[in-house]
Amino acid sequence: MKKDYSMKRLWILGLVVIIVLGIIFIPKLIFNEGDNTVKFNVLEEKQIPQKIKEILPQYRVEERALACRIEDSVYVIVTRGEKRTGGYSVAIDRIEKEKSDDYFNLIVYAKYTDPSPDQIVPQVITYPYTIVKTDLKELPQNIRLEVEYDE
Repeated sequence: MKKDYSMKRLWILGLVVIIVLGIIFIPKLIFNEGDNTVKFNVLEEKQIPQKIKEILPQYRVEERALACRIEDSVYVIVTRGEKRTGGYSVAIDRIEKEKSDDYFNLIVYAKYTDPSPDQIVPQVITYPYTIVKTDLKELPQNIRLEVEYDE
């Protein structure tokens, strides 16, 4: 009788473990949670590949996000366009993949920072941008830029 009770407890414990693991992992498998976030590293000026430095002047006057592939690496660039003073900046908060059957798109979430009205800034034309190196191996079909202003 005591052996039968221990066996029931073992079965119940096993069933509880399976249910808990199912609750944790099944939604991730079904909805691909966590699989859509793209990892990236922000590049400093000295880390930017020469090819990007050469093409950047063509795009820095526009407000946009774009991607380029150099060798086996995919880079994402976000530009803010021309600004009449200093004090403007852009940072990439996160990058997400939207998967389709044969391709994927990217959504780049960026934070823009503007100078405060009472801030003393240099009176010079600037072109704020940021460049990141991603863990992607292929270029996306399209890129959508989602902007949030940092207050």
